[in-house]
Amino acid sequence: MSSISSISSSTPDSGRLNNAINALIGHLWRNPLVLIGLIVVIFWLFIAVAAPAISPFHPKQQQVVNKFQSPNEVHLMGTDELGRDIFSRVLWGAQTTIPAGFAVVVIGSILGTVIGAIAGYVGGWVDEILMRLTELFMAFPTIILAMAVTAALGPDIQNAIIALVVVWWPSYARVVRGLVLEVKSQEYVEAAHSVGANGRYVLFRTILPNCIAPAIILATLDIGNAIIVFASLSFIGLGPEPSSPEWGRMVSLSIDFFQRWWTWLFPGLAIATLVMALNFIGDGLRDILDPRLRSAA
Repeated sequence: MSSISSISSSTPDSGRLNNAINALIGHLWRNPLVLIGLIVVIFWLFIAVAAPAISPFHPKQQQVVNKFQSPNEVHLMGTDELGRDIFSRVLWGAQTTIPAGFAVVVIGSILGTVIGAIAGYVGGWVDEILMRLTELFMAFPTIILAMAVTAALGPDIQNAIIALVVVWWPSYARVVRGLVLEVKSQEYVEAAHSVGANGRYVLFRTILPNCIAPAIILATLDIGNAIIVFASLSFIGLGPEPSSPEWGRMVSLSIDFFQRWWTWLFPGLAIATLVMALNFIGDGLRDILDPRLRSAA
C-alpha cells in the first residue's frame, strides 16, 4: 500500500518534469537559432577539452621555414609568421578564451548578486553605501577600467580575469537589487517573516529564487561580451603572453601581416561564431524564463 502511494505521489513531479522537457523541446523546434547556438557552443566546449588530442601540432611549435603558408592539406588553416600551425593554435585557444569568459561571468554574477541582494533587502545606509560603490564602478567605461586594472596588476591571464570581474559585477548588483526591492514586498515574503524565519533564510531561500531568472538571462548574454572584452585585452597586449594560443592575441599578432588573411580570419571566426551562438542561447533563455515575453508571444 505504501509503495502504491509513493508511486502516485511521484507522478505529478514526473509529469511536471515531462511537461518542462516537452516545452523546452518545443521551444527549440520553434527557434532554430537557439538550437544552432547550443550546437556551436557544445562544439567549442568539446574542442576546448579535446584540443590536446586532436591538434596535429603543438601550438607553440615553430618552423620558420614554413612561415606564412596558406591553408593546405598539412596546415589546414595555414601558418603564421613563425611557422606555427594556426589550426592547432585555434583549437588550443579555446582552452584559454572560453574558460576566461565563463569565469568572469560566473564570479562577477555571484558577487554582484550577493551585493545587490543585500543592498535591496537591508536597505538604509547599507543600501546607500553599496549602491554608491556600484555607481562608482559603473561611471567608467568597461574596457577602460579593465585596461587600467590589468595594467596595474600586470599583463597575465589571471590578472585580466580579475580586472574583468572588477568591472563586471556592478550590472548584476543593480539588476538584483531592483528585483529584490520588488519581491520583498510580496505577501509570501511577509508570511515567511510572520512564522519567524530569519533574514538570511528569507533573503536566500525565499526572495532570491524568485529573482534568479533575469540574472541567468543576463549572465548568458554576458558570456559573449566577456569573451570579446577578454580578447580585446589580449589584442592590446594586456592578456596572455605573445606566444600563447589565445584568439584575441592571434588576431593582434596578425595585424602587421594583414595581407596574409588566414592569420587573422580563423581566430576571428572562432570568436565570432562562439559569441553569436551564446547570444542566440541568451535570447532563447529570455523567451523561456520571462513570462511576460511568453504571454506576448
